[in-house]
Amino acid sequence: MPTVSKGVRLWWRKPRRNKAGKVIKRGTWIIIDDRKHHATGCFAGETERAQQKLAAYIAAKYKPKRKERPLDQIKIADVLSIYLDFKDPDGVNTKLAKRIGRLNDHCGNDTLDQVNGDYCRDYAKKRGNEGGSRRDLEDFRAAIRHHQSEGYHRENVKVALPAKGEARDRWFERSEAAHLLWTCWRHREIQTIHRGPRKGQKVETDKRPLRHLARFIIIGLRMGNRAATIASASPIKGDGRSFVDLDRGVFYRLPQGKKETNKRQPPAPIPPRLLAHMRRWVRKGIAVNHFVEWNGKPVKSVKTSFKTAVKLARIEHASPHTLRHTAATWLMQNGAPMWEAAGFLGMSEKTLRETYGHHHPDFMSGAIAAIEGRPIKNDRLVVRLAERMNQQKPGA
Repeated sequence: MPTVSKGVRLWWRKPRRNKAGKVIKRGTWIIIDDRKHHATGCFAGETERAQQKLAAYIAAKYKPKRKERPLDQIKIADVLSIYLDFKDPDGVNTKLAKRIGRLNDHCGNDTLDQVNGDYCRDYAKKRGNEGGSRRDLEDFRAAIRHHQSEGYHRENVKVALPAKGEARDRWFERSEAAHLLWTCWRHREIQTIHRGPRKGQKVETDKRPLRHLARFIIIGLRMGNRAATIASASPIKGDGRSFVDLDRGVFYRLPQGKKETNKRQPPAPIPPRLLAHMRRWVRKGIAVNHFVEWNGKPVKSVKTSFKTAVKLARIEHASPHTLRHTAATWLMQNGAPMWEAAGFLGMSEKTLRETYGHHHPDFMSGAIAAIEGRPIKNDRLVVRLAERMNQQKPGA
């Protein structure tokens, strides 16, 4: 009876040992395709890198058709594959790959002529999460538009998106932020004794497992950066790192080697207090290659540790992105000029005004003055706008 292929997959080849038990050949991850083995060069502890190698192998093996065809002849898997090659040729954007993978698992074997409102709503229903399904379908829409713009099909294909969720307005009061920071700084790891007369008792150790998160929070509150930017922040230039120039006091948010996207990541000056902290962390060896490190290695995500911290601090409805909301809110509450605050945070002035503008002390101040019958004099927003217009070059 012929054997059935299990498809392309990863396999862990155990280390080889001699009769004395000594390792003579390290264990390694192997890509198995039918009966052929392909080395990945990935060893123990490099599972994620091996998975990226597998994804790259599959992508290289499968080449979607790139010519104009009718919609009923175009597989959605081809559309998604072409878009992923375009957006992430180096295979480093794992989040995008996961979203494309979900779409491919659901509808990769279908054709473009099947896509309509009911088709998209069916995906959202099976996905379950409205926010997540909307994000997936936004990628789906972008992939179809890219396929059309490349001339591989001519007809318009509409993707129906779930309703957009309400904007989050959760931000930390200064007392909340201080309490969260102290919780991270003071928390000690608790371990259970497994032997002896005190077996089963829980004791505090000298380990401080949340101090790296305290540095993350300080940077987030002072700079308003996104979580990935803080995690990649480094005092050393390098690929995939957001360089922090401690001599000039400038935070270059866009990681080296990464292309600019709609998620604006412009350079920004570092506030003096934060700059003093960062210089001290480097001087004392607390931050070596990255400003947020765990056991000497850069962190990829702080979702788990942040969840633990807010639980210990008894703070509700908070996530790492709340730090960015907080920075934007504090800027508005303290009367920062709208266009300067937008540039500092790396967001458009329109987004800042619509989402956080109601926190500004000058919010609708002209309307309040007018409704009370008072003349509008020396309105701060008007004065600042006039100053900004005066600074523009003639003809700009």
